[in-house]
Order: sequence, then structure tokens, then C-alpha cells
Amino acid sequence: MEEYLPLIIQLISGALGGNLAGKLFPGISLGALGNSISGILGGGVGGWLLSMMGLVELEAGMGLSSVLGSIAGGGVGGGLIMAVIGGLRKAFVK
Repeated sequence: MEEYLPLIIQLISGALGGNLAGKLFPGISLGALGNSISGILGGGVGGWLLSMMGLVELEAGMGLSSVLGSIAGGGVGGGLIMAVIGGLRKAFVK
């Protein structure tokens, strides 16, 4: 179970990041469910990218740096993906 904990943290942080981005930019918000789903997707991708770039060590257990890295990667990734999807939706659906 411990090996899945960083992923779970990233997905939850991504959902929170997506909803925060939706609140900050209401013009591109996808609604609570859409923001959460796109944020979860972005949280997983953001955490994965940080680990691939070597900025976060996800395999080293659940130390403070791993938890903070998972939160940061998930939250930022979730917010970015929600903003991109929301912006594309706004651009194409008029």
C-alpha cells in the first residue's frame, strides 16, 4: 500500500488544484466535477513528470520531501490541465 501513497496524494492534490484553478478562473471552469476529473488527470501526469525529471524522488519512501513533491506536482499539474482543457473548451464551444 505504501508504494501507492505518492500516487494517491498526487491524484487528490490534482483534484484540489483543478478546483482551485476553476475558482480563480471562472471563465474557463468546467464545473466541480469537470474540474475534479481534469485535475485528477493532471495530478497524475504532473507527479509523473516531476519524478521523470528527477525533481522528486518518489521511490525513496514517504519522507517529507516526497510528500511535498507529490502535493506540488499533483496540485500544479491538476491546475494546469484544468486550465488547458477549460481554455480549449471555451475556444471551440461558442
